Amino acid sequence: MRASRVRAQTKAVDAATPENLLKFMLTGWQESPRKSSKADAAVPNWAERRQRVSKEFPGELIAIPTGERKVRANDTHYRFRPGTDFFYLTGIAAPGCILMFFPVGAKHRAVVYAQASAGKSDAAFFLDRHNGELWEGPRPGLRELQTRHGIECRSLLQLEGDLQTHRRRGRANKRALRGLCALTDTVIPRGAAVQARRDAVLAAFLSEMRLIKEPLEIRALSRAVAATRRGFEDVIAELKTARTERELENVFCARARLEGNDVGYAPIVAAGSHACTLHWNRNDGPLRKDALLLLDAGIELNSLYTADITRTLPISGKFSNEQRAVYDIVLEAHTAAVQAVKPGNEYLDAHKAAMAVLARGLRRLGVLNVSTAHALLDENQFYRRYSLHNVSHMLGMDVHDCGNARPHRYKYGRLAAGMVLTIEPGLYFQPDDSTVPAQYRGIGVRIEDDVLVTPHGRRLLSADVPRDAVEVERWMRSVWSHGPARSLDSPAVG
Repeated sequence: MRASRVRAQTKAVDAATPENLLKFMLTGWQESPRKSSKADAAVPNWAERRQRVSKEFPGELIAIPTGERKVRANDTHYRFRPGTDFFYLTGIAAPGCILMFFPVGAKHRAVVYAQASAGKSDAAFFLDRHNGELWEGPRPGLRELQTRHGIECRSLLQLEGDLQTHRRRGRANKRALRGLCALTDTVIPRGAAVQARRDAVLAAFLSEMRLIKEPLEIRALSRAVAATRRGFEDVIAELKTARTERELENVFCARARLEGNDVGYAPIVAAGSHACTLHWNRNDGPLRKDALLLLDAGIELNSLYTADITRTLPISGKFSNEQRAVYDIVLEAHTAAVQAVKPGNEYLDAHKAAMAVLARGLRRLGVLNVSTAHALLDENQFYRRYSLHNVSHMLGMDVHDCGNARPHRYKYGRLAAGMVLTIEPGLYFQPDDSTVPAQYRGIGVRIEDDVLVTPHGRRLLSADVPRDAVEVERWMRSVWSHGPARSLDSPAVG
């Protein structure tokens, strides 16, 4: 029965598998060497986070899945990235897992349900294209996961039976993280509006847990920033001979895979007027020596913490007068916004400070022909024609971290020590915008840094990535003379 079930998972292009081959494939294998199983250093962090979830929802049944691999085309998949909330609570990177909190009095028993690895004792190891060991490589067994991550691990096949046992002991409120796993929605049905509200409260709580970073997280973010700087230097070195944006994207992505898990998001490699498209990531345009390059990119470590940095670079190595005029306004706005980052200040204070500077600069350039005060009025906001976005977002395991947090804790909340956010003002003068003097059209500038809120102010995690125009030009000359930073001896696993 098991073999026939596995055969059903094969594809039309596969040859039929005779019974004699099945018997042959299941014999003659030596014991596979496995990595030594020892507890990860982050086990206490994961356990403490789960205790916070348990304390917040006493007596309730909770399901937090990691999600499945996503189809890229037909039967091929994107490389799997674990769900942020699940990984934050367990550190487990395997697809298809579900973290369950079973109520035990006022506390919980936390269990991860994962696909059990049968090694080569089951025909699936060579017939199952998506999970078989010969197709996907060996994966840790349940015992290894349990030891390494410090949490009870059971087979996914046991989940429904364990839930039935739980139900026989009495009813309890249920909460689940939705949108990641069909199995979760089956074993804990979405239900009526009251269930949706419970689920939304769980999602918000998990996001708000991540608003304040632990020292371990700050160290990881600092390593991601350092790796990203090296990626930027790779791009600068390539600028000498590159002809297209895609060549530059290629060298940055190579650094991301060398030092981490991947890029934290699709890099924006925007030359010339492409920089005026905020989410330009086609990265297929030409490079002109008289243009600027806006590079918005970050490296995600194997711990999933990512940097998010933007620099605007003169492709020739030197800003023109017009480029420098726009650049210096954005840098002034950046400085004002950074100064507004400190504990107790409103999250939006940095944005307001930057917008006031940009509005004054736009008037100085002759772009706005009304007073700064008039342009800044809530009913006008004329500056937004040239600067569409807010200057900050939270940063962590997601590039736009804590996205389900409630507005009063995030957008309309106050900053607290341990928060990490970006500061990224920008000006974008579209090439066809007749309100902009001709000499500035097609110029787009953004400067973005990653900032830690400290007990008495702030610290730029990306402080050593040059941002002043003169420093940027000097940095580029240095890279062209001496080459980019060398690779680390080992990946930045964080």
